[in-house]
Amino acid sequence: MTDASWWRGAVIYQIYPRSFQDTDGDGVGDLPGIIERLDYVAGLGVDAIWIAPFFTSPMADFGYDIADYRNVDPLFGTLADFDRLLAKAHALGLRVMIDQVLSHTSAEHAWFRESRQSRDNPKADWYVWADARADGGPPNNWLSLFGGSAWQWEPRRGQYYLHNFLTSQPDLNFHHPDVRAAVLDGVKFWLDKGVDGLRLDAINFCFHDTQLRDNPPKPKDKRVGRGFSPDNPYAFQYHYYNNTQPENLAFLGELRALMDRYDDVAALGEISSEDSLATMAEYTRRGRLHMGYSFELLTDDFSAAYIRGTVQTLEAQMTEGWPCWAISNHDVERVLTRWGGGRPSAPLANLLTAMLCSLRGSVCVYQGEELGLTEADVPYEALRDPYGIAFWPQFKGRDGCRTPMPWTDDPLAGFSSGSAWLPVPQEHRALAVARQEIDPASALQGFRTFMRWRHAQPALRTGDIHFLETAEPILAFMRSCGDDALLVAFNLSEHDAVMDLPLDGALPLLDGHGLPPGRVQNGRLYLPGYGSVFARLDAAQRQIIEPGRA
Repeated sequence: MTDASWWRGAVIYQIYPRSFQDTDGDGVGDLPGIIERLDYVAGLGVDAIWIAPFFTSPMADFGYDIADYRNVDPLFGTLADFDRLLAKAHALGLRVMIDQVLSHTSAEHAWFRESRQSRDNPKADWYVWADARADGGPPNNWLSLFGGSAWQWEPRRGQYYLHNFLTSQPDLNFHHPDVRAAVLDGVKFWLDKGVDGLRLDAINFCFHDTQLRDNPPKPKDKRVGRGFSPDNPYAFQYHYYNNTQPENLAFLGELRALMDRYDDVAALGEISSEDSLATMAEYTRRGRLHMGYSFELLTDDFSAAYIRGTVQTLEAQMTEGWPCWAISNHDVERVLTRWGGGRPSAPLANLLTAMLCSLRGSVCVYQGEELGLTEADVPYEALRDPYGIAFWPQFKGRDGCRTPMPWTDDPLAGFSSGSAWLPVPQEHRALAVARQEIDPASALQGFRTFMRWRHAQPALRTGDIHFLETAEPILAFMRSCGDDALLVAFNLSEHDAVMDLPLDGALPLLDGHGLPPGRVQNGRLYLPGYGSVFARLDAAQRQIIEPGRA
């Protein structure tokens, strides 16, 4: 692993295939649709794409319940389509990452169909099975993220099986060496095809506590989490025993040893634990994952103090690894709604892109962020997400961020010739790609401008980070790479803001980034609403910001 690895500082564009582009009129996006739109993606200036699951699946959780790890679901196309996608992406200079959902399978997977039949078949111990308590209840108090017990009764065996998510997503028993070997063999299949990286879903859920100890209760004032709300019963426990077990570290080593047999591929782990930042640091140490990302910026808190504190906490712990940051994905409310304060706009969308892409690490950008899309209001009768249906109306699920990509402003948004699997909001059609292409002030044009500019800034892509203590709403830090050092400051408010600079001498401001520029006068930094400053620092100024630097 070297600093020249493609994934260091990369911007990875997440594609949710169901909602990207439909080419056969069934209302669901497909691999040929991604191929059709790859030129658009390459034109954004991103480095890679991450494609959410497209494998054979009954679609209970829309592809995160896999029935065959080595094939493409007919809904999305064929293996030949994937090969064509990979070839075109590489021809355009795009790296390709794919989702791997290793901790659980679909209940329709051949492994589980065999395992559930009896207690003595060849796959009998490939899943997590346990006897009932004396009263017939489940073996312990573990809960599913999607509601209710994490245990489901199977009458064929007269036992319960573990499912941390839907009942149709049984957990594999990673304590069994044959399971680990089979899972790694499936990963090898895609690496042999030439993918450039893996996004590892729920990677800290692979192992469970073999003693099946109860999770302890969590006090009401501590019921906060990432990816679930405080009123979800899942928040009522400390999840010490159903995930993030120490045995997982050795498996990550096995996975990394496999990946090291291929040239310049990367593993990005999704991590949600009781202390996700600490787990990110642990999982990305030498010989484990290349990168880790958590839900820590997928929150409602949009303050300079929160962002600074989150990144600083990780930086203090991540002494060997490399972070990856995201502010939107297919599982959370879109960031323009979460952080937009009811007033989403192109300038805010571009500020968020620039802020995210200026932190140390790599970046995942979710499709539609470049357009400034907001969360769609999907009525109950149109919901498809089982998570949202179960927790309605307090939690409306994930469908609001999964609606079809708006390519044009026609009724079907250029997404499909048929009825789309989720409705296309009218407000999204107004933000369609076709409209923004011809508007120089659009979020899309601002996104492209910043990405082009960022490519020419080594300090932003791979440099170190050091924060300045600033008052709200200003977030400021230094990025440095070798002798190159930049002062970076963002005004997270729509109103003008001012900060004093602890610097002497001239401060050459950089332009070309496309954001509303600030100015420096008499030792003070003036930032317009949603404005920013990128300035080059000399050695003396750098020393003032980071005293004691060699």
